[in-house]
Amino acid sequence: MDAKAKRQVQIAMPSMGDEEWQAVREPLLSGWLTQGPKVAAFERAFADRHQVRHALATTSCTTALHLALAALDIGPGDEVIVPSFTWVATTNAVLYCGGTPVLCDVDRRTNNIDPNSVAKKLSSRTKAIIPVHLFGLCADMDALRAVLPNHVKIIEDAACAAGATYRGASAGTLGDAACFSFHPRKSITTGEGGMLTTSNSEWAVRARRLREHAMNVSAAERHISTLPPPELYLERGFNYRMTDLQAAVGLVQARKLPEMVARRRQLAAIYGAELDERGGLRCVADPPYGTSNFQSYWVELGQGARIDREGLLAHLASRGISARRGIMAAHLQPAYATHPHIALPVTERLTDNTLILPLYHELTDDDQARVIDAVLEAVG
Repeated sequence: MDAKAKRQVQIAMPSMGDEEWQAVREPLLSGWLTQGPKVAAFERAFADRHQVRHALATTSCTTALHLALAALDIGPGDEVIVPSFTWVATTNAVLYCGGTPVLCDVDRRTNNIDPNSVAKKLSSRTKAIIPVHLFGLCADMDALRAVLPNHVKIIEDAACAAGATYRGASAGTLGDAACFSFHPRKSITTGEGGMLTTSNSEWAVRARRLREHAMNVSAAERHISTLPPPELYLERGFNYRMTDLQAAVGLVQARKLPEMVARRRQLAAIYGAELDERGGLRCVADPPYGTSNFQSYWVELGQGARIDREGLLAHLASRGISARRGIMAAHLQPAYATHPHIALPVTERLTDNTLILPLYHELTDDDQARVIDAVLEAVG
């Protein structure tokens, strides 16, 4: 194997440069490191780009989900429908509030929540639903709304979906609230971090308060006051504040979002042209109703494939290519062993037979060609 082939192709890499490096100088030199003016500016920029009235920066998408559910007063006795085929944080957030996650199946074409499965899970205790825009492809929200009673609130798990669209509308505008992630594997990053978006002003006011220990006056307001008023803690809240250091990076990254998504879509198109329906592979693709940001690029190995998922992962690793298993179904994890047993056949099929190929903004054409050649070598 030559030296070039030995260099590892990573599954994902954040796109960072001098602009992000310079951006953190201001908060470092100002002495205002925690939630402050940079966080406020990042929230405004994110809200404007995603066409929502309010955006609240948080420490992660997980805490954004918890905050959204807490602001909705989800608690014991309340049911929240969640696809099992999701990162386990989605279901965990419901448990943090004392609610019951009701796990449903997904649509095999998109890997997203199946409205037909949702319809079977509705009950008098259903208070909310969390459709997941898996890997940056929006769930079919019109089909979902068609089966939901009007009182059921929709919280989009848009962790992967910054820059994705549904019928021309931005992810994050499709429900009552939405939660985004800025983990380094996402389309834009602040290291760790998240964002809660909503156009419901009452909900936003409460979520902002809960984010900061439920104080009646924010830390930022207290900081600019020579003699701040005494604070009151109106209910039990949390410390889910983003730092100004992270937000400074986020402001730069948000400006780059269209460029990031365009490059990801270009790379995804090449994968699809070269791999779809080759050797039993099925590749992710845009549905008729929207455009994915291709936060990750997944493929499914069909029943006719000559190699299984574990074999393909091992083959790619032997060629210096880092790939990953797809989503691990929540209902099959040890943490949910005591959850009521359910059969979710599509979820279980996808859990065993999907994997994620390298895709990120700075993936080179040569490295992508290496990935494609290695996959085709394995599947025949």
